[in-house]
Amino acid sequence: MNHVDLRPKKRSALRIWLGTQFYILKRWLEWKIGNKTYATELTSEMLPYKSFSHKTPTLRKLKDVDMWYQHNKVINLRLAVKKINGVVIRPGESFSYWKLIGKPTRKKGYVDGMVLFYGTFKPGLGGGLCQLSNLIYWMALHTPLTVTERYRHSFDVFPDSKRTQPFGSGATCSYNYLDLQLRNDTDHAFQLCVKLEEDELVGEWRLEKPPLHVYKVYEKEHSITSAYWGGYLRHNVIHRKVINLSGKEVDDQYVTENHAIMMYEPLLTASEQEQSG
Repeated sequence: MNHVDLRPKKRSALRIWLGTQFYILKRWLEWKIGNKTYATELTSEMLPYKSFSHKTPTLRKLKDVDMWYQHNKVINLRLAVKKINGVVIRPGESFSYWKLIGKPTRKKGYVDGMVLFYGTFKPGLGGGLCQLSNLIYWMALHTPLTVTERYRHSFDVFPDSKRTQPFGSGATCSYNYLDLQLRNDTDHAFQLCVKLEEDELVGEWRLEKPPLHVYKVYEKEHSITSAYWGGYLRHNVIHRKVINLSGKEVDDQYVTENHAIMMYEPLLTASEQEQSG
């Protein structure tokens, strides 16, 4: 691993803005003239079989982060969930996170939430929607859906306190060029169901045929190393075990590799992590 590649690059605000606009336009053209068939069908009628479900808390107290960020995140999540809940992905179709949600704007009701930015955070319109993309990606890893596009977080911002998933098992998002895309390479339809229930974001993948396998996602080669330019780097490899209905492991598949710059002291005790996270 080349540590220089992870070192934050100093760029002017103008260059960041121009680069963002270029990639937004590039994505828009891909949606319009590309050769993918994107899923657009939304229905309240649920497919009969459950593949995998998961839920995450929407209100989490983080050190030095005002709770209004969390409450505004819930507002944004409610709007985004309406655009995605019930989408059916037919065989050969692709799911695009941002194509379904659209651009978050104040006119649509989106508000400022927490946006991660170069290892820190700031207010940003539509902030907090990464919790939804994280949930969808994590659930997709427990299905035979093919992840065709996913972006990892470049910075590990918060400690592991109460973390139940491996480091690097999420998917960051930014309209519209940092997208999460999945493709259905099976011979039957999948359906994504998501909702907000009390203080939790709840998701589920459903099928029109009974599932043939279950999946166990885990990490390998986890390490924390110091960088010569200062700070610490975190690394791991995500795999998943494929288990048939008889309980026999039939495959062990590579999923992805993660590298991130740590933005907190890696040797915190459990109690210190609780206070920081």
